[in-house]
Amino acid sequence: MINFHVDRSSSVPAYAQLVRQVREGLRIGTLRPGDQLPTVRSVVTSCTVNPTTVLKAYRELELSGLVEARQGAGTFVSGTLGNADPHVMARLRGSLARWLDQAREAGLEDEDVQALLASVIAESSTRRAGAPVAGPGKKEGAA
Repeated sequence: MINFHVDRSSSVPAYAQLVRQVREGLRIGTLRPGDQLPTVRSVVTSCTVNPTTVLKAYRELELSGLVEARQGAGTFVSGTLGNADPHVMARLRGSLARWLDQAREAGLEDEDVQALLASVIAESSTRRAGAPVAGPGKKEGAA
């Protein structure tokens, strides 16, 4: 079962953080169809959020076809995201954890790591789309 957490210092609304955590769990394979999400009451208690916040998150997930509410039984995962091999995901996760340890040893903080990762993702997406990438000291389109 997923253990939700809410970062009060984040600019992302609490309900959106809950939605993101479910989506991430589906992508990395920690959540699968049939898994039950925590009850609204338990999320309210563990994350100290308003019940309306949890209901809003669960409703958004339901509208996107990822979960279904069963009267009297709870909320269950009904959809999937991603299709990566779980063994490959586990190997990559281990590599990423080792890289993160190196980043921490180099003095990087969470925001540094997130900025670095976002920039690499953006560059990779641009390369995959076939668009030229401007490097240091180069202008876009220059050879």
